[in-house]
Amino acid sequence: MSEYILEMDNITKEFPGVIALKDVTFKVQKGEIHALVGENGAGKSTLMNVLSGIHPYGSYSGNIIFKGMECKFRSIRESEEAGIAIIHQELALSPYMTIAENIFIGNERAKHGIINWDETNTRAEELMKRVGIREKRSALIKDIGVGKQQLVEIAKALSKNCELLILDEPTAALNDDDSDHLLELLKTLNKEHGLTCILISHKIHEVLKIADNITVLRDGQTIETIPNNAEVSESRIIKGMVGREMTDRFPKHVSHAGDIGFEVVDWVVHDPLDEERVVIDHVSLNVRKGEIVGLAGLMGAGRTELAMSIFGRAYGRKISGKLIKDGKEIVLHNVSQAIDNGIAYVTEDRKTAGLILIQDIKQNITLANLKGITRGVVVNNDEELLVGKQYREKLSIKSSSVFQKAGNLSGGNQQKVVLSKWIFANPDVLILDEPTRGIDVGAKYEIYKIILQLAEEGKCVIMISSELPEILGITDRLYIMNEGRIVGEMQTSEATQVDIMSTIIQSSAEGNRGNKK
Repeated sequence: MSEYILEMDNITKEFPGVIALKDVTFKVQKGEIHALVGENGAGKSTLMNVLSGIHPYGSYSGNIIFKGMECKFRSIRESEEAGIAIIHQELALSPYMTIAENIFIGNERAKHGIINWDETNTRAEELMKRVGIREKRSALIKDIGVGKQQLVEIAKALSKNCELLILDEPTAALNDDDSDHLLELLKTLNKEHGLTCILISHKIHEVLKIADNITVLRDGQTIETIPNNAEVSESRIIKGMVGREMTDRFPKHVSHAGDIGFEVVDWVVHDPLDEERVVIDHVSLNVRKGEIVGLAGLMGAGRTELAMSIFGRAYGRKISGKLIKDGKEIVLHNVSQAIDNGIAYVTEDRKTAGLILIQDIKQNITLANLKGITRGVVVNNDEELLVGKQYREKLSIKSSSVFQKAGNLSGGNQQKVVLSKWIFANPDVLILDEPTRGIDVGAKYEIYKIILQLAEEGKCVIMISSELPEILGITDRLYIMNEGRIVGEMQTSEATQVDIMSTIIQSSAEGNRGNKK
């Protein structure tokens, strides 16, 4: 019997105008954690979609051998029945259903169409205990954090008696603590329960921490599979991913900060669902023209809420304080007014709020500045096409053409389309919320160069990132947020990760002491 639980041989998958996979070979040993890495567009998710039946048999060429048998999955249900489960980066949970209901959604404990709630609840509690969920089974998904939601997805997969679990960027939206907990859980399920895992991740340090073997894809082809041992380093893996040495993770730049171009003064924001709760607590900050200012902090610190409230009150209630641009106060009541006043916000959730996935590249790029391509109230299609081609070339968006649907692009190229949209809107103030989340190191470098170019053009750039090396590598100055407040300000050249975390911990300790008085 083969030592491999999974063998994928000569897998080739084409989309219109694009060869996504070309003769890919991928083998996974039973009982291992196998990492699949590569740049955005390398074919990782496509390969796993072939395996899980999302791309059904007949839409690709090649063979899949699972547990010694050739498989021709025509649907997700068929792959699940064989013992394969996939957890996507965008979680497939129903927010207004309970944890227990979500664990068995689509796999209900039922007989003759009637759900057995006793069995459902008993089994749900067993699975919750197994993955470390301490909340009540009756808790709604919308009321638990993203980290716990990932655990619900794993419990959901285990409820289907899966033997091979595929996780696509499982820690992309998690903070460090939740990421560590999830990785430890995978190791436990692997070692104690014999669960075989395939992990897709751009976080190479996590791959090195947990994987037994690492397969590298590049441009839709298998480059190599290497055992994870003491000789393997991040730079070694990155070289395989991008095809070259990357000596510098961040482009070199010199700050040319000018006069203050944008100020937030004494900004207070209340929770839209609980108007008594203060989410942003008297925040003040400023950004100079040509300066990149970072917002550092742990998940839940209020950075996204601050950004969205500034952007035309897209978040929050009972908002007070002042916004000052070029020395003059501006009052923004909605997003349209924010755009008209030269303020742009690049959301952290590009697929839900940043793009219209069923529209093509050129339509997405021009979306925030239709005035720039209209004559009266009619869109000038020739002008839209010209703009689309210009930004596709300018930002090196890899696609078959500007007519390609945004939903069919890789994550890195989707992010370039979002940036193109806001650059075409010609803002003076650009707020970037996790602009490189879920993007590989090569694409990140290209995004960094775009950000630096915007600063060199005199834009005021505010950058939110949960990756401290990124904040320290790309910004000129940074503010540290914790519990809705600014708790520190530093020149990036003088700051370290330890400084940032120490400031956050100290502010939390001081807040706890204050609450006890």
